[in-house]
Amino acid sequence: MDKALTGDIKRKTLIIKGRLDNLNDYTKACRSNKFAGAGCKAKNELIITEFIEEQLTGVHFIGKTYLHFRWIEPNRNRDLDNVCFAKKFILDALVRNKVIETDGWRGVWGFTDEFDVDADDPRIEVVIEGRLE
Repeated sequence: MDKALTGDIKRKTLIIKGRLDNLNDYTKACRSNKFAGAGCKAKNELIITEFIEEQLTGVHFIGKTYLHFRWIEPNRNRDLDNVCFAKKFILDALVRNKVIETDGWRGVWGFTDEFDVDADDPRIEVVIEGRLE
């Protein structure tokens, strides 16, 4: 964790069951027609929002946060860089649901990615560290 995140730091975890679209899925959608890319993004953010509402209702981080992503895939079929592209959908959903203030330089110190395989329970675990409101 960046040394700039000190003091009364809290940690909350968001678990997204299953898996989200990856970069190849999004690119294919964007190339198919001008609305499909936006639809892909909206579909993924809706899925994430459902998990945010279940697990992080009333949670609001203030200032900068640090995020740890653990991508647990059902197999090794998708390239790691394509899998973690879904971070874009997750960050945008966290901002839209007011869990974090912004996903830009003013709101995120950084993030880490870790990858694993679990055929029976694919998921994405997002640990958010920062100051709670």
